[in-house]
Amino acid sequence: MSVKVYRPVTPGQRHRVGATFEEITKTTPEKGLVVAQNKNAGRNVYGRITVRHRGGGNKQKVRLVDYKRDKNDIPAIVTAIEYDPNRTARLALLTYADGEKRYIIAPLGLKVGDRVMSGSQAEIRPGNALPIANIPIGSLVYNVELSKGRGGQIVRAAGAAAQLLAKEGEYAQLRLPSGEIRLVQQKCMATVGQVGNLEHSQIQLGRAGQKRHQGIRPTVRGSAMSPRDHPHGGGEGRSPIGMPGPKSPWGKPTLGYKTRRNKKTDKYIVRHRTVAKR
Repeated sequence: MSVKVYRPVTPGQRHRVGATFEEITKTTPEKGLVVAQNKNAGRNVYGRITVRHRGGGNKQKVRLVDYKRDKNDIPAIVTAIEYDPNRTARLALLTYADGEKRYIIAPLGLKVGDRVMSGSQAEIRPGNALPIANIPIGSLVYNVELSKGRGGQIVRAAGAAAQLLAKEGEYAQLRLPSGEIRLVQQKCMATVGQVGNLEHSQIQLGRAGQKRHQGIRPTVRGSAMSPRDHPHGGGEGRSPIGMPGPKSPWGKPTLGYKTRRNKKTDKYIVRHRTVAKR
């Protein structure tokens, strides 16, 4: 993939950088691999807003992606590379030897006509899924399972890749894109390669309307609100916030406040993404 810079014919195009979509080979999704997407504008079952700044946006369909890669030892051919509006990566449509079709996250370098396979006997090739025990040390992987049979949960965004550092006992050490080094069981599955669409981080929307198409509503600064609407609101003049430290809209401290609460998995983290935490 490459990016294109627009001529500044309009103010919205002055700073816009978009994708060329030159790697896309099919524009309509596979009919049997999509479901309708029900939007709730950030509201829970009680109608209360639990995720702010959500609403509107274009109508989208959810692609059913095969994260488990459990169709073992059956070769497949890459039929198409498709765009997915719900993720930053591209999707590859696989057609297996028995006729079944599935979506996977497309790795860097995967093209139409390539052969991919999953299972312990698969080759070390981008797009092939194997148990971590069968992958050489130093390899780049993505779509990594955290528990066997659950499907890939981490390293799925555009350009992401984890590096296999070491193997010891039943665990392997992976360096995640955040810099964190984590223990993962060797029997868990991972896909060889790096997620494609590397230039996604260079894309600039250029105008507010593009964000609205994605279903994201405007975000207002807390200092521009009234005191009853936000802890930063009110006050005389434009002081930073008028208090010793910043707080969230609900009065909780945010600067330097630890948000990680899952202590059950602390034993699997060899090195945190920020060394200052430990």
